[in-house]
Amino acid sequence: MSTNDAARQALQGQVVLVTGGGRGIGRATALALARAGADVAVSARTAAEIDAVAAEVHGLGRRALAVVSDVTREADCRVAVEQVVSRLGRLDILVNNAGVQTWKPLLELEEHEWDFVLNPNLKGCFLCTQRVARRMKDDGGGRIVNIGSGSNQRAFPNLVNYTASKGGIEMFTKVAAVELGQYHITVNCVAPGAIEIERTKLEAGDYAGTWAKLTPLGRVGYPKDVGRVVAFLASEDGDFVTGQTLFVDGGLFTKPAWPYD
Repeated sequence: MSTNDAARQALQGQVVLVTGGGRGIGRATALALARAGADVAVSARTAAEIDAVAAEVHGLGRRALAVVSDVTREADCRVAVEQVVSRLGRLDILVNNAGVQTWKPLLELEEHEWDFVLNPNLKGCFLCTQRVARRMKDDGGGRIVNIGSGSNQRAFPNLVNYTASKGGIEMFTKVAAVELGQYHITVNCVAPGAIEIERTKLEAGDYAGTWAKLTPLGRVGYPKDVGRVVAFLASEDGDFVTGQTLFVDGGLFTKPAWPYD
């Protein structure tokens, strides 16, 4: 078997749930896991966001399921897990990707905007992790991967609520890994750097050019870069990795502000 064939079979027989799986990093992650052999459920608040991704997964020869679910509601998380297990037979891997962002200075941020970001980004990560981990505990183990951000490590202006949520996800990941390790559940955080997606391209007229010149590898990242790392952590190769944050950033957040460039 070739290396590529082995990679395609790495998650054979596994079932994964990707929250916020309708576009960007969520979509790319769902497809990366499907290419690795997993059957994939994708969730979002509306069917319009996820039906097309489920069709793409099916087109790769994998079973697919689109689950309409709001990660900020405990009842929705419970029903989503029940649907996945009922339709696909099991649940081995959870990717907590659902999240939103606002862009506003701290002194102008309103309470409802704080809640708008913290609820899906951090509360949703907690609710989905708790519900799925209870299932994984009874089933003998599993993999949980939380999607963080460069905001885990850097204080970005105008993103105070987003940064707080992603920093919270990193510490939540560590605690969850410590508590759940005894049940053979690994919990890790993948923290993307400058990734060109529909939302980030609105931040600058030339998003790719703006961030590529700051990144040691000389380019921005793409959703597939993140998806492949999630697939690694979800596979047997990631079996002894837990409680870690892996930055997928081309070296962006390793490089210091250096006055001699």
